[in-house]
Amino acid sequence: MGERPTEPCGRAGESFHLALPARRLPKAKGRTGNGSMSWSKRMAELLPGSITRDSGGTEPDPRFTFANERTFLAWSRTALALVVAGLGIVQLLPPFPRVPAGRHLLGIPLIVLGAVLAVAAYVEWGRSQRALRRGEPLPHSILPWILAATVTAIAVIAAAVVLVSALR
Repeated sequence: MGERPTEPCGRAGESFHLALPARRLPKAKGRTGNGSMSWSKRMAELLPGSITRDSGGTEPDPRFTFANERTFLAWSRTALALVVAGLGIVQLLPPFPRVPAGRHLLGIPLIVLGAVLAVAAYVEWGRSQRALRRGEPLPHSILPWILAATVTAIAVIAAAVVLVSALR
């Protein structure tokens, strides 16, 4: 009982052991030493429709939960890239001749699309997580349709702006 675990170390042929530090038991989940709730638990309670309050179903396989989270993060990166692209177009692109509002016609929809995708990604993540917990089929995502439709509309606007600015 009093012995601490050891780990072999040293060069080949030498035999000595290094004492490992004693392991401490983790604190109870959701509580700090003074009996108050942890900051992450308090933040989770503030989220709308939090998955932590979902009482239906069972905890899904962690692989599926992590895959759902990776999908959310991929949509979040896409949303961030759209916002940055919109800002870059509005702030860095030179003005179009004969179309003074051309930069704004292209950049602002990208910024708005990024904001919409960020919120929709969170909603989709929650819907998928609830379906995983309850063993239901995953809901169909509207995100690819939103992205495709908006990018197509922005491409049409971009073509119109370029054509009008090229005419002399």
